[in-house]
Amino acid sequence: MLEVVQIPVLSDNYVYLAHDAASGETAVIDPAVADPVLAAARARGWTITQILNTHWHPDHVGGNAGIVAATGARVTGPKGEAERIPYIDRAVGEGDRVSVGTSVARVIDVAAHTAGHIAFAFEADGVLFPGDTLFALGCGRLFEGTPADMFAALGKLMALPDATRVYCAHEYTQANARFAVTVEPGNAALAARVIAIASARAQGLPTVPFTIGDERATNPFTRAASIVELGERRAAKDGFRG
Repeated sequence: MLEVVQIPVLSDNYVYLAHDAASGETAVIDPAVADPVLAAARARGWTITQILNTHWHPDHVGGNAGIVAATGARVTGPKGEAERIPYIDRAVGEGDRVSVGTSVARVIDVAAHTAGHIAFAFEADGVLFPGDTLFALGCGRLFEGTPADMFAALGKLMALPDATRVYCAHEYTQANARFAVTVEPGNAALAARVIAIASARAQGLPTVPFTIGDERATNPFTRAASIVELGERRAAKDGFRG
């Protein structure tokens, strides 16, 4: 079973260590910076062997250079953004497989936030790393893609089992919750989740991971009935100041 460690960095980023105890292999997912990640691995006696990048944004690849220099880790990233991924060794796309020891991820093309964005689904372990495509109660901004792209991407992720644990790359949940309740004020599951989120954050606790089932029941973007509706909601969220 893949062991996942969450490392808060910068103002709201999460970097992850994914460790396979059987082999001793450890991958880093979307390292914004290097030093806290190296320290977290060192504290556990883990050896970083890989970096998995979901997309090219600097707060997801900024630690590549330092980690590669310190560990010699190999870098896997999206085929569509290979020229923008520092130190990339392997470019992957839809349907490719990436192994971390005995754990195997299926690569899912979720281009929308960026033009080549991918997600890593460790399906046997029930773990998803979606980068900036899916957030708790939200989805990524459409910097390089369209509402149609995001609708397709979220559809792929929502096809995963409800129990899948989602390790997204940012702690945006409270802001997303404030918008979500304006879209579905009568959603009882959402109302209960908003209370739980507020309690967690008041205690300084993360709201990540969450599950695919959570998002199916409460996320206004995964629940959009059409491309047009998703686009309208994304535009409204972009301008939301609540």
